[in-house]
Amino acid sequence: MALRGLESDSGSDSESEGSSLSDSELQEALRSGALKPGLNVVLEERPKRRNDVDGLKQCLSEFRQPLAWVERLDVTLGQVLDPVSQSDSSKDALDPENDFQREMSFYRQAQAAVLEALPRLRKLQIPTRRPDDYFAEMAKSDQQMQKIRKKLKSKQEAMERSEKAKQLRAMRKYGKKVQTEILQRRQKEKKNMLNAVKRYQKGLSDKLDFLDEEQTPSQGNKKGSASQRTKKGPNAKRRYKNQKFGFGGKKKGSKWNTKESFNDVSSFQPKVAHNKGPGKGGKGRKKSLNKRPGKRARQKMKSRAH
Repeated sequence: MALRGLESDSGSDSESEGSSLSDSELQEALRSGALKPGLNVVLEERPKRRNDVDGLKQCLSEFRQPLAWVERLDVTLGQVLDPVSQSDSSKDALDPENDFQREMSFYRQAQAAVLEALPRLRKLQIPTRRPDDYFAEMAKSDQQMQKIRKKLKSKQEAMERSEKAKQLRAMRKYGKKVQTEILQRRQKEKKNMLNAVKRYQKGLSDKLDFLDEEQTPSQGNKKGSASQRTKKGPNAKRRYKNQKFGFGGKKKGSKWNTKESFNDVSSFQPKVAHNKGPGKGGKGRKKSLNKRPGKRARQKMKSRAH
């Protein structure tokens, strides 16, 4: 028997003495009755495990019900061997402490049970496949899905707002940068102009070009755009001269043939060219038929008549 000391709520002298004593001294004190009850607990030996087959069968016979196999769907099989090595040595070689071998044995056992149960179900005309038009009920309700949808929508809106805020900040930074660059350029131009004025006043320079540079590029662009808007074409004087004198350039020989125009016969009409077509050619041919013959032809005609 083994002894184990326990702590007590009251700090007594015997408890303090027992904590400093060894196991043999505690056993002697327990035999003599010096130790008070409640400070020690006697631990009994664990009962040995045993496989009570008869008891298990009796319990099974008590709660077993005479139901059909369709209601039970139980399949009992022996140990399924590995198809790679179907030998009796593999039965003994199976190590229960090896997780991979144990899980594989469970998998093969379940697979063999399914292969045996499916033909029996088909024989009983019980469908084993889900139909194509089968819609299973969702595990979550519509209210829960609405909450999830709202939460996702709110997250998306928050992301869009943060993205817009980032873009606005970037635009503000860019605007400030452009504004500072414009101010610096204006200050530089003003400084250069003042320096040029001082040089002119001191007589170091006789040029007044800095007065023309006072106009900013933006104003120049505005004036140019305004002139482009008002100017739509040449004025009346220019149009009259163009109409009277032409547009300049070489006038002599403008209607002469070139190599390309000489070889181009696309506009040639042979019927019109040989007076065979309608129009002037036909009229000319009629006039030629009614024309008076010459003197020699008339004389020949008279001699024939006589």
